[in-house]
Amino acid sequence: MPSLVEDYARLLSEQHEPPCLSLYQPTHRMHPDNQQDPIRFRNLLKALSESLHRKYPARDTAPLLAPFEALAADRDFWNHTLDGLAVLAAPGFFRAWRLQRPVAELTVVADSFHTKPLMRIVQSADRYHVLGLNRHEARLFEGNRDALDEIDLAIDAEAAPPAARERATRVYGSGALGATTRHGTDLKQSMRDKQAEQFFRSIDADVLEHYSRPSGMPLLLAALPEHHHLFRSISRNPMLAAGAIDVHPDDLSIEQLRARAWALVEPWYLARLAKLTEAFEEARAKKTGSDDLREVAKAAAAGQVATLLIEADRIIPGRFDPSDGSVVEGKLSDPEVDDLLDDIGEQVIATGGEVVLVPAARMPAITGLAAIYRFAG
Repeated sequence: MPSLVEDYARLLSEQHEPPCLSLYQPTHRMHPDNQQDPIRFRNLLKALSESLHRKYPARDTAPLLAPFEALAADRDFWNHTLDGLAVLAAPGFFRAWRLQRPVAELTVVADSFHTKPLMRIVQSADRYHVLGLNRHEARLFEGNRDALDEIDLAIDAEAAPPAARERATRVYGSGALGATTRHGTDLKQSMRDKQAEQFFRSIDADVLEHYSRPSGMPLLLAALPEHHHLFRSISRNPMLAAGAIDVHPDDLSIEQLRARAWALVEPWYLARLAKLTEAFEEARAKKTGSDDLREVAKAAAAGQVATLLIEADRIIPGRFDPSDGSVVEGKLSDPEVDDLLDDIGEQVIATGGEVVLVPAARMPAITGLAAIYRFAG
């Protein structure tokens, strides 16, 4: 599956020829609940097709819908679903992502992709990584408060030990050290430490480049105590958290690992939301922040928004003009209408601002958004 973190940045920076098709649905991890998922997908695909045909001739839409039909028939895909599914398509473009969070059923045909459900995942403050590590292998997990899943660990083949280049898979082995250990060779401690340090440096560089830097997510280390000191002494990852899990993931169930990770992340998560709320309240009092949708839209178009909080499950249908910040409310059933919060959030990211998706219970405003300006608007 494609990497959502890397794809999301490209989705906002690249231009796609319309029509842009967006489909979201909740899915299920386990049998028998997941048996209904492909049926629900086909129903959503029908709704998507009907919306598409209101504006475009059938002969022009067939190539757009063909990958959706192929996905609907892919049994292996539907046997390995998570909690949600996102599928985006445009002429010459098709992506599908399994999601760790449930999403509401939704189909949108518009001039741009509907990415707010993806924004909620990518920009949410509760996401984190867990790096499971010992001298022989590394495993990487991505999680939030509710779920934790192992993900493919990208390998820098040039930096990896020679034998490890042949094992550039989910479990990244240290190659020579692992092989000699299996054959029972008695390596000197100095050689063992040198190889472990080389291995840890490669892992640290790969995780920083491919995961921590693109996502900005905190990284928790799960390892035996004797491995913590060495890894921390060589790590250059600014997202490596001080809190740690003092066992290797192999010794815990996935749910136990998630619970221990969230116990470390939750205080950081709550502190961050509290800090953002306090900053907004202060900015609003000084007239350098606002929760008025039209005011924030104009500020976003002018590149004045430094930080934008968006209510995670809120949708305000309408059209946003990034050239002047004007907004017109509408209905999602209109093929030319998207979500205003989605479009304003994308504009803030495009102009170098930060967007954070916040649960409704922790939003400091009732309008669906709260902005802190770079300077008075």
